[in-house]
Amino acid sequence: MFGAGFEPGDVAVDDGAGGEVRIHAVRGGEGPPVLLLHGFPQSHVMWHRIAPELARDHTVVAADLRGYGDSGRPASGPHHAGYSFRAMAADQVALMQALGFDRFAVVGHDRGARVTHRMALDHPHRVERLALLDILPTVYVYDHVDRAVATAYYHWFFLIQPADLPERLIGCDPLYYLHRSLGSWGSGLEAHAPDALREYERVFADPAARHAMVEDYRAGASIDLEHDAASAAAGERITAPCLVLWGERGVVGKNPTSPLEVWRTVAANPTQVVGAAVADAGHFLAEENHRATLSALQAFLGDRP
Repeated sequence: MFGAGFEPGDVAVDDGAGGEVRIHAVRGGEGPPVLLLHGFPQSHVMWHRIAPELARDHTVVAADLRGYGDSGRPASGPHHAGYSFRAMAADQVALMQALGFDRFAVVGHDRGARVTHRMALDHPHRVERLALLDILPTVYVYDHVDRAVATAYYHWFFLIQPADLPERLIGCDPLYYLHRSLGSWGSGLEAHAPDALREYERVFADPAARHAMVEDYRAGASIDLEHDAASAAAGERITAPCLVLWGERGVVGKNPTSPLEVWRTVAANPTQVVGAAVADAGHFLAEENHRATLSALQAFLGDRP
């Protein structure tokens, strides 16, 4: 889906628990490196309209998070730590190092954006700049739950239930749940290219993949919040230039406080946080309005001292 200029590959990295986890990615282009990270319930395939264009001026690596796509699905371990944003961020840093990149830009959407946020805190010397697509900080969302948020983010509270309740319920009709998720967050299912949709369906048909995705959310409501609290107490902030994009029709854009202002509160230099709403888009910016999303990313990634 990415064209002849992209090559797939797998890299085995330390899983943080004494073993290894395989991370799948595609790579193409030449120039300053940029890592693309997807969200739920997708894979690196979501970047198929963006990556080839960025590859005109960058070395682009589009990777699957652990548990997603064709990456490995390690055990969760104690406290769901195996699927924490910290573990996922470490995977991707190790992937980029294995490919020869010590510093790089990162673009993350949805869960991938949360991994990107954690990466910017844990590995500030690796992250040259970051783009966060259609999210607010995890702790901010949990601290501002009202009826509207609970309704829009219902899956946050459904997927964190103890095993194997969500796995068993989703397993009754996985295709329906996948399509409902992809087609009800400010966009219709038709926003996703048929080839991409088939890839999402292929992966989501695997019970182990569904369990791993659920574990991601369980970690997000437990150990990830502990990591966020420790970072806040230590005064850790985003230090790299940051682009924030959100869908004009999506839930994030309806937040009473501008997403841009929210992210500026967790940055060391608020003036380095820029961004805007993407018109004619809900949650899935890279599919619904890839031209506007691409234009914003190109301008941000190309703005170098």
